[in-house]
Formats: sequence, C-alpha cells, structure tokens
Amino acid sequence: MDYRDRPSGPAGDDGLDAAEPGIETRACEIAPALHGERLDKALVALAPEFSRSHLQHLIELGHVRVDGLPAATAARRLRAGQKLELELVPTDESRAFRPQAMAIAVLFEDEHLLVLDKPAGLVVHPAPGNWSGTLLNGLLAHHAAAATLPRAGIVHRLDKDTSGVMMVGKTLPAVTALVRDIGLRDVQRRYLALVHGLLQPPTQSIEAPIGRDPAVRVRMAVVAGGRPARTDVKQVAESEGISAVACALHTGRTHQIRVHLAWRGHPLVADALYGGKPALGMERQALHAVKLALAHPITREPLVFECLPPSDFTNAWNRVAGVTMLPH
Repeated sequence: MDYRDRPSGPAGDDGLDAAEPGIETRACEIAPALHGERLDKALVALAPEFSRSHLQHLIELGHVRVDGLPAATAARRLRAGQKLELELVPTDESRAFRPQAMAIAVLFEDEHLLVLDKPAGLVVHPAPGNWSGTLLNGLLAHHAAAATLPRAGIVHRLDKDTSGVMMVGKTLPAVTALVRDIGLRDVQRRYLALVHGLLQPPTQSIEAPIGRDPAVRVRMAVVAGGRPARTDVKQVAESEGISAVACALHTGRTHQIRVHLAWRGHPLVADALYGGKPALGMERQALHAVKLALAHPITREPLVFECLPPSDFTNAWNRVAGVTMLPH
C-alpha cells in the first residue's frame, strides 16, 4: 500500500490523527507458550505484519494494554492468561504521505509542469525526523493528480537548507519525460555558493565518484566505486578568505556540490556536515539553485527560469562579490 491508498485527516497535538479512521484493535489471551515472554515479542505474534520497533513505539504511546491497563515497557514479562490489547496505529512513514496545505512560491505552472522557488528550511520528501510539513505534503494539497504520481511528481530534490528553483511533474507523461531528460543531462541546473578559501585554478571541472561516507553514514563522500559525478565550478569573486562561486551540475548526486567542493578543500560556508563554518551572517549552508533550463516535458518548448536568492544569501554574496550575479 502507498500514500495513494491512505486516508487523510487533521493531526492531533501528539502527531497522531484525532479520531483516525480505520484503526484496528486486536486482543488475545496470553497462551501458556508465551508465559514469561517479553511484551514486545507477544505483540509480534499478535501483529506479525508490523515491525518490532513500531510495536515498541506503540507501547511508548500508550496503545498497548495488559489486563486493561496501559503497558509501560516493551521488556515487561507476561503471564499466561493475561489479556493483551493492541491498537494498531499506522506507522509514522505510512502516515507521512498526506495533504498539508502550504504556501508554494510558483514560478510557472500549467497542466503538466510546476516550477517553484523552494525556501531554505523546507524538506522536499518525507524521511525519518521529517514525516510532515514537506514539499511532498504541500503538493498533495496543491493539486489532486499529485496523489496518483510517484513521489507526488518530485523528479529531483534540493537539500533542506538549499534554496532556489526546482521543478515538479504534474502528470505521469510529464514525470516520465522529466526523469528521462535529467538522465540524458538535457536539464541545465546552475547554483551559486559561498565557500571557504581561494579556488586554484579559479575555473575547475570536478569529476569524482560520490557514494555513502563509510565513516559517517549521514554524509556522502568521494569514494572509489561511487556513482560518477561532475560539477563545473567558476570563482566569481573572493574576499577575506571566502569565494563566491557559480556551479553547474552535470549529474545530480546527493549533496554533490557540497561534497565536491569540500573534497577540494573548499567547504560551503555554514555547511557543518562537511566542515564549513558560519560566516557573513549565514547560519545555513550557502547554496542557492539560481537557474533551471529545460524543454517543456510535453510541448518541448525551451524554458528558462531564474530565481534570486533569499536575503541571507544575497547579503552574504554581495559582501564578497559586490552584486548578485545570475549566470547565463
């Protein structure tokens, strides 16, 4: 089952839906074979289609009762003859793919394509720690067809703290065409970034494979056997040990610009994950998707979108470069 099959409803204060439809309650009497077993093990026998970690979470939330009283711990030992009750609340992940109305800064929209200006701080797709309030939730509320599409039409992502222009397909033919064009590298994506240090030479093409960092799993890294990745970088200006650079993506690996520049010894300003320190008033990674050029996924009309950075980035950029630049 995916989010297209799931009902939606208002969220309660505890993050669970108030009076959520379809919650099933199961009950059983503890059999002699389970005498002395842990509570969570008995729950696995009662609801084997759920993971043990989710069942433990339900214990913590008070959705499990033993002899009519809420159970406190997963390690509790049970006795034969006790009555066990379980409210099968859906997993956080299954509950994530629901419409949530939000303001979307639309740069272009027609029947097939949506181009938007993503603000810094907005997560694009639900993931652990961010199961609601994502762009995907907003798209599901923005137009009905999003519920029929893979990932609500999201064909590429910007990191949470990266701002700027991105595109979304609104129909299946459009999504298919956009994915194909990205794969063929027919979509041009340009970024502005502020990095530590002076680039030598000032124009570089960084071609190095990217994969999961074996030492820190939340990071990516340049690793042997990683996926091929290429980023073209041009230094625009430099001041007080910080460079303003324009970047062009030829591939779209996770954290690609951040990884490539950090690997070359130039982490992005305020990118703590990759060693960048705050500077020039920037408290989030200094990266902005400034330009997107593509063929319309259905009409094939050439389209170009440019998006000025938000004020925090603009102020920092102007202190280095003097004026905000849109690369052409």
